[in-house]
Amino acid sequence: MGNIDQAEIDRRFTHRAPGPERTGLHEEVRDVYKAAGGELSDLLPESREKSLAITALEESGFWAQAAIARNVKEEGED
Repeated sequence: MGNIDQAEIDRRFTHRAPGPERTGLHEEVRDVYKAAGGELSDLLPESREKSLAITALEESGFWAQAAIARNVKEEGED
């Protein structure tokens, strides 16, 4: 991505209220991550590695939600 200018900083830190399009996608993504987390929790033995795997999944979920918030346009948005 290279140089991070003020426009990029503004894009990354501007709140975007979810409308129907983003809300639906956020819910779908949460459902996918809940299912994956549940499966991993059932399959993996209790361990530090299991905890790290769940944490990494959680982090991935945050980035997935950010991808929706930052890049999915609602009707009427520029």
